[in-house]
Amino acid sequence: MRQPFAAPARGPQALPARDCFPSPRARPAVYRLPLDGSAETRPVGELGRTADLASVEAVLLAADEPLNLRRLATASGIDDSAETRKLVRQLQALYDRDGSAFQVEEIAGGFQLLSRPEFHPWLARMKRAVAETRLSAPMRETLAIIAYRQPIVRADVEAIRGVQCSEILRQLMEKGLIRIAGRDASLGRPVLYGTTKKFLQVFGLKNLRDLPEGEQLKAPPQSAED
Repeated sequence: MRQPFAAPARGPQALPARDCFPSPRARPAVYRLPLDGSAETRPVGELGRTADLASVEAVLLAADEPLNLRRLATASGIDDSAETRKLVRQLQALYDRDGSAFQVEEIAGGFQLLSRPEFHPWLARMKRAVAETRLSAPMRETLAIIAYRQPIVRADVEAIRGVQCSEILRQLMEKGLIRIAGRDASLGRPVLYGTTKKFLQVFGLKNLRDLPEGEQLKAPPQSAED
């Protein structure tokens, strides 16, 4: 005798018995962190970090450009820029005290986590230069003229170099090292060129006042023996 057709079970009846499920496992730590900022980083020893200090350190580590105090405070969840500056100074002191390979430098109007200069030879072996900041000799010369004489029109750059610079100026703008800084009041109102924040960042300058003085750029005098 044919058995009557039985419809498949639906709803809770379709679930297997509870003992058929795999046993629960602890979630990775990143998923167990509370999202309300209630987690505290307790200092351990003299080099320990408070929660706020650890937040500032983490933001600086993740940032690929200098951050001013306002941006750094916002990203770290700190309301006061003055308190953020205090934390940055504290972090600088910690790095100096424990002999870290890193330091927090104030460049281009902000703060950035960088490796110390003495480790450059080892890092240079891994990556000689970033392609986008690799400059030819004519580009370096043009960039130096703009850096020291800005804002400056193209005609004045070409008068100093003695050659046309339109293509080099275009390449420097593509690399983000120079920008249009306005227009000159002379006939035809030609474009004025100036350097950018990225220029300061690439060359490790806090501001334009950190550019070497003219005397520092002169070649050392050669001795009679040479």
